[in-house]
Amino acid sequence: MDDWFPQALKLTTRAIEVGGIAIIVLGTLGATLAVLWQLLQGRGLDDIFGLYRSNIGRAILLGLEFLVAADIINTVAIEPSLESLLILGGIVLIRTFLSFSLEVEIEGRWPWKRHRSEPGDKGRGPGSLAVDGADLRS
Repeated sequence: MDDWFPQALKLTTRAIEVGGIAIIVLGTLGATLAVLWQLLQGRGLDDIFGLYRSNIGRAILLGLEFLVAADIINTVAIEPSLESLLILGGIVLIRTFLSFSLEVEIEGRWPWKRHRSEPGDKGRGPGSLAVDGADLRS
């Protein structure tokens, strides 16, 4: 390979990592501004809390996706060793668990039950924590 290619991959990986961090930071700031706006509009605290958690969770999920992509590029293209592959596997497992947990928090149900509507689901919005009819907040 030419000398420029590994450098270009490192810069690409760094740019994707910065993008992931920026998404999390800007998403948190945006969610905070939205909550402040909702408070000024006189909306109830319970509604605002659910909206805030939901918006922050979405920002973290999207940011994590970018960070995982950067780790994959770094491991596969830049440092292809068994040790870096094992480290990547651990990172992906941890981030996948975080993503899964956040999705359950945001959607209020298990991901595999997303397309199935249950009679008790009516009226539950984002941030609701009911899974299989049980409220996860209790």
